[in-house]
Amino acid sequence: MRYSKTLIPTVKELPADAEIPSHQLMIRAGLMRKVASGTYTYLPIGWRILMKIMNIVRSEMNNSGAQEILMPSVQPMELWQQTGRNVDYGPTMAHFTDRHGRENVLAPTAEEVVTNIAAGEINSYKQMPINLYQISFKFRDEFRPRFGVLRSREFIMKDAYSFHADEKSLDQTYRIMYETYKRIFSRCGLKYAIVEAESGEMGGTGSHQFTIPCESGEDVIVQTEDGSYAANIEKAPVDALLPAERGKICKPLEEVHTPNTKTIGEICEFLKVDSKSLIKSLVYKSEMDIVLALVRGDYDINPEKLRSAVGKSIELADENTIKNLTDAEVGFAGPVGLTQKINKLIIDHSVLTIDAGITGANKTDYHIKNVVPGRDFPIEGKNIIVADIRNAVPGDTYLGKKLVFKKGIEVGQVFKLGTKYSAKLNAKFLDKDGTEKPCVMGCYGIGINRIAASAIETMYDKDGIIWPINIAPFEVIIVPAGNAAEIIAASENIYKELTHAGVEVLLDDRDERGGVKFKDADLLGIPIRITIGAKSLAEAKAEIKLRRETEITKVDLSQIKDNILNIIENLKNEISA
Repeated sequence: MRYSKTLIPTVKELPADAEIPSHQLMIRAGLMRKVASGTYTYLPIGWRILMKIMNIVRSEMNNSGAQEILMPSVQPMELWQQTGRNVDYGPTMAHFTDRHGRENVLAPTAEEVVTNIAAGEINSYKQMPINLYQISFKFRDEFRPRFGVLRSREFIMKDAYSFHADEKSLDQTYRIMYETYKRIFSRCGLKYAIVEAESGEMGGTGSHQFTIPCESGEDVIVQTEDGSYAANIEKAPVDALLPAERGKICKPLEEVHTPNTKTIGEICEFLKVDSKSLIKSLVYKSEMDIVLALVRGDYDINPEKLRSAVGKSIELADENTIKNLTDAEVGFAGPVGLTQKINKLIIDHSVLTIDAGITGANKTDYHIKNVVPGRDFPIEGKNIIVADIRNAVPGDTYLGKKLVFKKGIEVGQVFKLGTKYSAKLNAKFLDKDGTEKPCVMGCYGIGINRIAASAIETMYDKDGIIWPINIAPFEVIIVPAGNAAEIIAASENIYKELTHAGVEVLLDDRDERGGVKFKDADLLGIPIRITIGAKSLAEAKAEIKLRRETEITKVDLSQIKDNILNIIENLKNEISA
């Protein structure tokens, strides 16, 4: 391809709204342009990169036995209402009413539609296992799109869905997908970590997340110091702290006036106490149930762990619910005298470390001191669960081993869905014994755009991107350093020779100074640069430089093709090693 005939609008200045390197460089290198908040047009070079990523994904998925399909981006709301996920996704789900008055969804994912397909097409155990996948645009109405394509509203996802007669078959496909994902990310040149993950809105019984360790990532990876266990922050378990001794004599309850002190920080400042002595009380709703969750004041409740403890979807209660329950303004809830008014009490292990704590008094502008768990509110009994429902923090341990924390970018996740969707959408089959059963499902997602962004976040320098060769827009860029006829002719000859040999080449045939061409070549991150200049040409040589290295090698023009083919092979072998 010729640079002069290709739209590659590179820019020198940092984009004002780009916070992280991948966003900055994808704009500066002319890979994409912003259309609106969280939506982008991919320009020719950006689309070439995404196509190469998709081809790797498609190749490995096909080799795994999965079959490619394409489902609509506009989906009927009624399917989502049958599974209840219209509520789970909330305002993140974009929806509209068409001219016929039908409610539709802009697909954030496709479990409902693919399960509806299975319900119509699968009727016997003999048709399974089957794994269907697509590569398509998805839309999620993010409240605050940021970090370019890492948190965008519209994005490209590879989503696959498998159907099985039993859990054993699901386990087999899950393992195949797990290994397939490892090959995909390795072929893309990414160094990844695999961590246990929560299923979240997807539901199901098990999940693993593929994460690229990176300081710009929004995900937090938690692992034991020896590396024997790893999970994302939503899943990461912690060892229970030693409970306080309950035999010691404690002071009676004392109600104190605490005007305008709703937050943990305000209470600590007003009462001159440490947050470790506070019992944080949060009110949640789960369908028709009211749930009170307790955690020590210096910790935060983990929504995913809490959901697992409750056993179903849960959300923070609204202001009116809290007022009706506590007879107080928001910020003054506490467990004393409240347990008879709620359906479930979920207590984090950390609360049991408190011998005499401080809680809200269920009375506006008042708190209670000297609250003893087990004396002043129950810690065991019907509908009372003591569990790990808080976020892990530095200093915690798991299995007696210290936990360490890293940031990362999630690029893929695999889920065991079980029968959550098939049971609700009537995807059933006749088993070999003639029994009708719901299909057992798995789900497997990859963020195509995120692979590109992750590669940049982990491979760049002050001059621009450093692409792994398998997903680089081109393998080689030829830079004629001058406009002399012999330089142009030599560059054209090398271009034709390499192109004929199957090498992906960009010839910078622009009428620009050599310095401008070199800067753009570095910014674009093309792995191999061939420079043809007057001095090297006088020696019948060309200069070869790898983007990731500083060293320049002079090679005879007659040996350029073989030399370049050898370099490409070595770079690809490094990735596959």
